This record gives sequence, structure tokens and C-alpha cells, in this order.
Amino acid sequence: MKFYETIKEDIQTIFKKDPAARGLMEVLTCYPGLHAIWIHRISHFLWRRKCYFCARLLSHISRFLTGIEIHPGAKIGRRFFIDHGSGVVIGETSEIGDDVLIYQGVIFGGVTLQKKKRHPTVGNNVMIGAGTIILGPIVIGNGARIGAASLVVHDVPAGAVAVGVPARLGLGFSGKEIQELTDNKLPDPIAEAFKFLGRQIESLEKRTAEMEQHQGIRVELDQYVEEKKQEIMRMFSSEDEFSSGAGI
Repeated sequence: MKFYETIKEDIQTIFKKDPAARGLMEVLTCYPGLHAIWIHRISHFLWRRKCYFCARLLSHISRFLTGIEIHPGAKIGRRFFIDHGSGVVIGETSEIGDDVLIYQGVIFGGVTLQKKKRHPTVGNNVMIGAGTIILGPIVIGNGARIGAASLVVHDVPAGAVAVGVPARLGLGFSGKEIQELTDNKLPDPIAEAFKFLGRQIESLEKRTAEMEQHQGIRVELDQYVEEKKQEIMRMFSSEDEFSSGAGI
């Protein structure tokens, strides 16, 4: 009965997290992420009973069929969904909690050749964007969001957002905001830093101009500098911010 409930949960998860899923037959036949996790559960069962060769062989067949490589030693929780899936690699000592969503090209890699815990531990309700690489025995806390194409080499606290290479943290989001964050809505810590510095520079320029005016000093603006500033504003600000003059 437990096996049947697990299969049912996996199918329901796809309908819940992928709006492209239109019917049961489509999900059963056209979702390699679903096939990969089902085969992994069998190979992991064999691995735990020390049938190492059979477990690895089954895992290898799954990789050939789905393009997803999950080591049979990896521990994966319930309602795990790999969307698209091509190029996903999950190492031997990886541990993944419940209700985790990952996209194509995600890698859970190790950074040591020693036979010990060397792959990431991922909590519950985590989303990991496409092309992300997570290295080492680090911990991704419950409810965290990892932006696409990020490189994560340090722990990510629960409820945090990590983006970039290497990934930088964005904190202070409510539980509801975290749930609503998707790849195209994740903050960019580097852009935020540039915008903050830009605002500080503008404030200093304004104060300097007021002092020069008060003292009767006339200074011609460097047109090249102004053009470069506008270019940077466009680069690090959204269209709405820039059009409203709130960019930097």
C-alpha cells in the first residue's frame, strides 16, 4: 500500500508543479524525471541490501534512458520532482528532503576523494534552478531557493535565496514570498549592490554640485561619464525602474 501511495504522490506532484502536464498517460510516458526517480527507488533498495553491482547497473540503465544520473546511494525524500531533467547528476552521499523541485542541468557534486560524506544535504521545500552546481557536504536549509546557473559552495540557511557565481545570499523574505519566488523573480545581490553604490554616488554628486553652486564654481559635466552612467543604469535596473527614474 505504501508503494502505491508513493507512486500516486509522484504523479500528483507533477500535475501540481508543471502546468504543461495535461493527462495521466502523458505523465506516465513522457516525463523522464518521473522514470528516473522510480528507477532510483528500486536501485536504492538494492544498494541498502548491499547488492551494489545490480544497483549500479540499474542506475546506469536509468541514465541511458532518461539522461539523469542518480547514484543508488543517494537518499531522496517524497514528492521529489525533476522538471525536464536532462543533465542532472546526484552524487552518492547526497541527501534530499521532501517536496524538492529541481530543473535540468543541476549537479550535486563532491569535492573530495575520501570515502565520507562529500555531497550536499538538501532540506524540504527547496527549489533549485536550471544549471546550478552545488558542491561539497554543505546544507541547503528548508524552503531555500537557488537561482539558475548558480555555484553553491557554502551552506544556505532555511528560507534564504542564493544567486550567482559563487552564490550570494538574499535574506529577509517571508514564507509566502519565498513560495512565490521563481527563477525569473529571484533577486540579484550583485545588481542590488551596484544600485546601492549608484544611489550613494548620485547623492554625493548632488551635494557636491550644491556646494560648487554656493561657492560660485562652474564645472562642465563630462558627457562620456554621463553616457556610461546611463548605460550602467540600464544594465542593472529593470525596465520599470529605469523608465520611472528609480534605477540607480
